[in-house]
Amino acid sequence: MPDVPVTIACGNYDRTRAIRDGTVKVEGCYVTFLPLYPEEIFHRAFKFQEFDISELSFSSYIRTVAAGTAAYIGIPAFVSRIFRHSGIYIRNGAGIERPQDLRGRRIGVPEYQITAVVWMRGLMQHEYGVKPSEIHWHSGGQEQPGRHERTPLKTIPGLDLQPIGDDRTLVGMLRAGELDALFTARAPSSFLAGEPHIARLFSDTRAAEQAYYKKTRLFPIMHLVGIRKTLAEKYPWLATSVYKAFCEAKARAMIDLRDVNALIVTLPWLEAETHETSAIMGEDFWKYGVAENLAEIEALTQYIYEQGLADRKVKVEELFHPSTFEIAKV
Repeated sequence: MPDVPVTIACGNYDRTRAIRDGTVKVEGCYVTFLPLYPEEIFHRAFKFQEFDISELSFSSYIRTVAAGTAAYIGIPAFVSRIFRHSGIYIRNGAGIERPQDLRGRRIGVPEYQITAVVWMRGLMQHEYGVKPSEIHWHSGGQEQPGRHERTPLKTIPGLDLQPIGDDRTLVGMLRAGELDALFTARAPSSFLAGEPHIARLFSDTRAAEQAYYKKTRLFPIMHLVGIRKTLAEKYPWLATSVYKAFCEAKARAMIDLRDVNALIVTLPWLEAETHETSAIMGEDFWKYGVAENLAEIEALTQYIYEQGLADRKVKVEELFHPSTFEIAKV
């Protein structure tokens, strides 16, 4: 039987490079790999289901599962994860010095539903007691006008959420003093340019994030991989083949981090950084798998329900293809 042709749309990560360059094969498949930015992937996947296998926003995916409209079924290859303390930006001079000072403030978000912002609101509520209902939210394009929610968003009772309009940007409003803070995954251009009006809420994000991990043991998951349901149903073996390939590609990337013969990443103290991270988070600090990440999955599904983004708390069993819950071992 000839290999099944599939498209994989995914970010250009070290942990997916071996699939992209063909070093790691997806058993039974002929792969066309499309290395795209997440925003484009999500727009095309959720609106048009363009890709056979796709990186997906975890929060948007959970929302489609809760609504019964999911076109993809997940596999627990978490290709993007990051601590999000660094994504909270404040306007200097606004009197914001600690998380509790965000109460009653005007905060911009590119989209209310994006995974990074869900984690930030969960952090604020569960670590600092600041609830989403205590903030005035403004959504819209961060750098370019006209951005909207990628999947439909119902009115959330008790929440003040207003679109900024198609002629404005969040960066411009923060600069003009019309916003007090931004919650965003992508660093604002004004911050990267070193403009004096903008700063991070957590000035030492590394220390704050390490303390958070030591307390909660949570390493926030941003994106997973999904397979178009119709394809997974047609080829019952496909989910396991895809999951195995992503696991192998990630394992190769982890080996590269410890290779001191010729540094594969442009960091002079890469080995020391890797050892320090391992000392805090364990040797396999970028875990794949459902059981291995159950705490993070449960936290995110809880936050999405608490924040009014889903009418019910989704069960873990609904999110992933059954064959990926237990992979055969030798």
